[in-house]
Amino acid sequence: MARPALTIALLLRTPDLVQACCQWLPGNRYKPIVVDLAEGGGLVELIERRQEDIDAVVVEQPLLDPETRERLVSAGLLFPAVVVGEVKGHVDYHSEELHLPADQLEQLGYNVDASISRFLRQGRADGRQDDAGSGEVWRLSSRLQERLGYLGVFYKRDPSRFLGSLLPDERKELLQSLHRTYRDLLISYFRDPAAANQALESFVNTAFFSDLPITRTVEIHVDLIDEFWKQLRLEGHKNDFLQDYRLALLDVMAHLCEMYRRSIPPDIPLSGSASGRARREIEPPDAPEMSL
Repeated sequence: MARPALTIALLLRTPDLVQACCQWLPGNRYKPIVVDLAEGGGLVELIERRQEDIDAVVVEQPLLDPETRERLVSAGLLFPAVVVGEVKGHVDYHSEELHLPADQLEQLGYNVDASISRFLRQGRADGRQDDAGSGEVWRLSSRLQERLGYLGVFYKRDPSRFLGSLLPDERKELLQSLHRTYRDLLISYFRDPAAANQALESFVNTAFFSDLPITRTVEIHVDLIDEFWKQLRLEGHKNDFLQDYRLALLDVMAHLCEMYRRSIPPDIPLSGSASGRARREIEPPDAPEMSL
């Protein structure tokens, strides 16, 4: 199936991260370009030079200091983004970014898809095209919609990347990565809700785009709670409070339900012409979708 490869700029200064990100961005779906940070100029200048070629970015968290973020926002250099680094619960780049720790990069491709979907959805919601100051962002949104179809990547997932379609080793690695993400979610759930929310987003996005069965999600929750229960018991601590973490599972389920509800394509906007109405009647519900 001929598909447009999305160009993903890797803004990373750690060589191991570059290698890992290239590994987890399938070549038939993404075209990663490694931006040489020693090329000259700062991060803003490097992105500015290549902005016409970039569809999304994967950026290492320490590169996004407050001054750099301010300059990127001021210049309208906003792209769908996955920020690689510690889940801290604050915004590093812009409000539609997603976060992924370095030890969970097995989920990178799914989170890139989710970041693009969020970017396009938010663009339609806030009417960026009407804001003269966000012209660059609007052009990127238009370019992505032209390449991906009106409904983007959200409404038609790629079955070849579903959990059941992966090779056994890939499936095992993805599940282990999801375990780590869910652990982060549980650890910060009551202590740091903002960080928990970022971990929850990562888990739910990967679960949705990889078609993770609901029973697997429950298994991950139960296995981790059981692990915590044993550890607390060995250390002589009380463990009855662990039942409160059922709220985390309910939270995940609620978010997943919402994503599946939204995966039902909405009506396609019509031009109002009779020909447009006639065309819509013969199209299947997901006809406008172009998966990658």
